[in-house]
Amino acid sequence: MTEGTSTKLDLSGISQRFGDTLALAPTDLSIKEGEFVSIVGPSGCGKSTMFNIIAGVLRPTSGKVSIDGRDVTARAGEVGYMLQKDLLLPWRTVLENIVLGDLLKGKAGQAQRQAGVALAKRYGLGDFINHFPSALSGGMRQRVALMRTLAMHRDVLLLDEPFGALDSQTRFSMQQWLLSVWEQEKRTIVFVTHDIDEAIFLADRVIVMSPRPGRIREIIDVPINRPRPVACLTSPVFSQIKERVMHLIYDKDGEAPTIQTTEA
Repeated sequence: MTEGTSTKLDLSGISQRFGDTLALAPTDLSIKEGEFVSIVGPSGCGKSTMFNIIAGVLRPTSGKVSIDGRDVTARAGEVGYMLQKDLLLPWRTVLENIVLGDLLKGKAGQAQRQAGVALAKRYGLGDFINHFPSALSGGMRQRVALMRTLAMHRDVLLLDEPFGALDSQTRFSMQQWLLSVWEQEKRTIVFVTHDIDEAIFLADRVIVMSPRPGRIREIIDVPINRPRPVACLTSPVFSQIKERVMHLIYDKDGEAPTIQTTEA
């Protein structure tokens, strides 16, 4: 678990209606500074709606979003936002894609480019800064997309299924790489995924959502020490958390199993 104690991101009573349909029931959620939180749930549970509200691209029907106690409801650009598709510009080099935010603002000067080069070198793409996206593997393209998000200098990062299109081996490698980046950058991350193993392996807490109308059904702590080795994926506590999450998502009847192991 991260050592941060102050609240970085706070959702207070946010809800969303689309016409007569309640997509997201009133929701409260507080995320600490430097925390890594995963969100899982069935299709249509409101994960993307919640993300769009946090990102400021969708005004909630009710409630507000705060960062560091500051109301940022419906204010785009307050967080970094990375989607499943890397959305790299094919006619731009790796470096130009990393500093794209500054390029679009007309502020990509020498200092911004040097910072982009430093990011690329720090995270293993220093030899590719002048290459175009077509020369990169899927995992490398996702690294560039994440570096572009980091280069926006936002404390809160929203990652929406960023590894969903990758094969299983590349995906796990990217999960390990993301954790190393998070450890160094100390950003607050909210990560949406359909992969329960991925959610548990990455997060300090797993937020399990219910079907429409979306609501938080349970928030589960992940008491697995960091850094997390591959072996933790088959540990008793990992298996118990996974069983509970699966029950909450897929089993509509009966009591969810209790997590008894406290640490791995």
